[in-house]
Amino acid sequence: MKLGDWIALLCLIISLIILWKFRQILMLIFTAVVLAIALNSFVRWIQQFGMRRGKAVLVALSSVLLFGALFVSLVMPPFLAQFQELIKLVPVGFEQFIDWIEQLMKKPPAWLPRQEQIELPDLSDLTQQIGLLAQNLLGNFFAFFSNSLTTLLQLLLVIVLTLMLLANPTNYRRTIVRLFPSFYRQRADNILCQCEIALLSWMGGIVINSLFVATLSGIGLWILGIRFVLAHALMAGVFNFIPNIGPVTSVVFPISVALLDAPWKAIAIIILYIVIQNIESYWFSPMVMQKQVSLLPAATLTAQIFFTHFLGFLGLVLALPLTVVVKTWIEEALIKDILDQQGESVAQKQLKPAATFEGNDSRQ
Repeated sequence: MKLGDWIALLCLIISLIILWKFRQILMLIFTAVVLAIALNSFVRWIQQFGMRRGKAVLVALSSVLLFGALFVSLVMPPFLAQFQELIKLVPVGFEQFIDWIEQLMKKPPAWLPRQEQIELPDLSDLTQQIGLLAQNLLGNFFAFFSNSLTTLLQLLLVIVLTLMLLANPTNYRRTIVRLFPSFYRQRADNILCQCEIALLSWMGGIVINSLFVATLSGIGLWILGIRFVLAHALMAGVFNFIPNIGPVTSVVFPISVALLDAPWKAIAIIILYIVIQNIESYWFSPMVMQKQVSLLPAATLTAQIFFTHFLGFLGLVLALPLTVVVKTWIEEALIKDILDQQGESVAQKQLKPAATFEGNDSRQ
């Protein structure tokens, strides 16, 4: 390698290290980009009616705020009321568990130790343990407050960046394209267009899928007679945005309520959620997402584990859009522009001697 190649490689390594140090900020920027792409598609649709971009942006933002206000005013009050009742059931379940333990101690099985064989801790040790527990709870409270403040600031940053990107996306896109070499800028712009199409297809499909899952979950839980149907259905739809892990998490809440009524309902809920996820994964989702970039289930799960390990919870939430973008760039830039071109050049070199030999035969 020449000296210039070594310098370029060193600059690349330094750039990757800097990007790794600021990976959390880059994830927030990527979140703002995804939101800006979604809002920009809405703005373009409004512009089809002859409205200028500035007014179209105002109409789009006003529509989003109006929909959010209607959602909060109509849907959130009954959801919060049901969720509060759900939280109140937790001590009831705990009391039932304590009663079950007491009944078990009164008539213990043969494999349990007798009460006289159990050594109770001293009062001083118990007081010390309670003091340590109180200190941990106090520390966790301050940590929770600090994390909540950090999350709020990050949310404000994402909103501000989204509005900035939405105001003039063309200039930001040109800036990104200019980071590529001059001979590759047009191709990079085309790849960015394909990434935008893939992200829009994913967002539209995941919204429809979430509504489908929430509707089926609500109907099934209502038939089973589970309490707080609206809260469970909304959680099933929201958690569906996180594939593989979200559906497993959403089933915990209805199961906890069903265990207070009848154990067979908990088993019925597990069967219901398995059936819904299979219908959504193998029938409804492929039908809705015909234009979405197809991702293999193993690749999706691997991407979730990878991005969660290196980027945290935000990496888990954004695993699919990140995978869609990475997959598009790998297919277009690496496979088509580099590997396929090299394969064609090697094939042409291998065919040249054969063509020369046939030419010599024709001359003879």
